[in-house]
Amino acid sequence: MAPAARRRRWWTDGLVIVHRNLLALRRDPSVIAASLAAPLGMIAMFGYVFGTALSDGSATDYRKQLVPAVFVLVAATGAVLTAGTTALDARNGVTERLRSLPMRRVAVPFGLAGSQLLLSVISLAAMALLGLAIGWRVEDGPASALAGFALLLLFGYGLTWAGVFLGLALRSIETVQQLAPLAFALVMLSNAFVPTDGMPSGLRTLAEWNPFSAAITAARVLFGNASVPAGPLPLSHPVLATVLWSVALVLVFVPLTARRFAKPE
Repeated sequence: MAPAARRRRWWTDGLVIVHRNLLALRRDPSVIAASLAAPLGMIAMFGYVFGTALSDGSATDYRKQLVPAVFVLVAATGAVLTAGTTALDARNGVTERLRSLPMRRVAVPFGLAGSQLLLSVISLAAMALLGLAIGWRVEDGPASALAGFALLLLFGYGLTWAGVFLGLALRSIETVQQLAPLAFALVMLSNAFVPTDGMPSGLRTLAEWNPFSAAITAARVLFGNASVPAGPLPLSHPVLATVLWSVALVLVFVPLTARRFAKPE
């Protein structure tokens, strides 16, 4: 087969998997609700229960800072859901049947990541509407806001490839569910809910170099909800740091996932 034909087949096969996953989503829309459950809980808990205690100012100002962090939490939730879906397919034999088809080995993982990207668009739109309802506003113009949402989708896409790899490697949805709290722990160990300034020095360093801290800071800056803070590279150049983290995740996990998918069980 000619190289151009192989490239077309790769894209075509991947889009078929995207279509298959979207059909499954139409039959079971509760997946969208599941992807929004944790972010909604975080807004309710931190925005309205703990907001006044955790913030230096008003609870309304705190919620404006919280919403961009919840957008990043949507990306983490999507990665966990993708890991669970991939593990379930592996356990039920769906992955084996797809592996037996004459398609490029990266096509199926690409389709899984692509369908989660579309789901992330829906989830971010829903969370943005909720944010507007509780007082969050884009304060730096539409172009910067579009860049912010694009950056969030890029970061989520990188995390999704890590989720696909974990799902293929673990092959157990129960194990994925046990590991899911680790994703939320990484978000907690960031500047999502409290500033890093008051943390102990060692914990503060971990939080400042946490990829989620860079993504959250970048979202706040691009939406005009905060200025660029002083600090180490990930926080003083949050957009660049988030792009680098996202590209690194894709470059690392795409080949690992392709090899893992091609490996017979």
